[in-house]
Amino acid sequence: MTDPAAAESLLAPLIWGGFVAAFLHAALPTHWLPFVLVGRAQGWRARMTIGAAALAGVVHVISTAVVGGLIVAAGLALEERLAGVLPWLAAAMMFGFGAYYLVRSFRARAAAARDEPGRAVSDRAAFLGLMALLALSPGEVLLPLYLSGAQHGLHGLVLLTLAFAAGTILGMVILTGAAHAGASLLRLERLARFEGAILGAAMIILGLLVAFGPL
Repeated sequence: MTDPAAAESLLAPLIWGGFVAAFLHAALPTHWLPFVLVGRAQGWRARMTIGAAALAGVVHVISTAVVGGLIVAAGLALEERLAGVLPWLAAAMMFGFGAYYLVRSFRARAAAARDEPGRAVSDRAAFLGLMALLALSPGEVLLPLYLSGAQHGLHGLVLLTLAFAAGTILGMVILTGAAHAGASLLRLERLARFEGAILGAAMIILGLLVAFGPL
C-alpha cells in the first residue's frame, strides 16, 4: 500500500514540473505567433490580441485535459492514436488560414489596381479560427504527465490541470504581448502592401512545422 504522506510529497514536484513544462510548451511559435500575425492583419489592439491568446490558452488546456483524461481511462494506446491525428488537423487549420490570406493579398492588390476595396475576413471568423486552432492541438508533451498524476487520484489530476493552465496562459500572454509590442514599435509601413502574403506564408510554414516538425 502506498504511503499517503509519501504520495503527497511526490505530488508537489509533479505540479511544479507541470507548470514549467506548460510554460516552455507555450513558448513554441504555434502558441503565440498566429495571434500576433492575425491580430496585426485584422488591425486588433493589443488588448484584443492578448485577450484572444489568453482565451485560446484556456481552450488549449481544456482540450489537453479532456485528452489526458481519456488517456488515463483508456491507456497509452489512445494517446498514440490521437497523437497521429490531431497535429494534422491543427496543421490543416494553419494551411487554411495561410491560403486565405495569400488569396486575400492577391485580390487586394488586384482591387487596388482597379480602385476597388479589398474584402477582409471578419473579426469573429478570425477569432473563432484561432480558438479552433488551439482546441485541435492539445499539448501532447503534457499528456504523459497525466499518467503520472493518475496515481494521486482526481485531486492530483485537478491540481496538475491547474498548473498546466497557469503555465500555458502565462507563457502565451507574455510572449504574445511582447511580440505584439515589438511589431507595433517596428511600424513596418514599407511592408504593409505585402503583409497579406507574408502572413499567409508564415502561417503555412507554421503548419508545416506542426505537421512534420517537433511542434
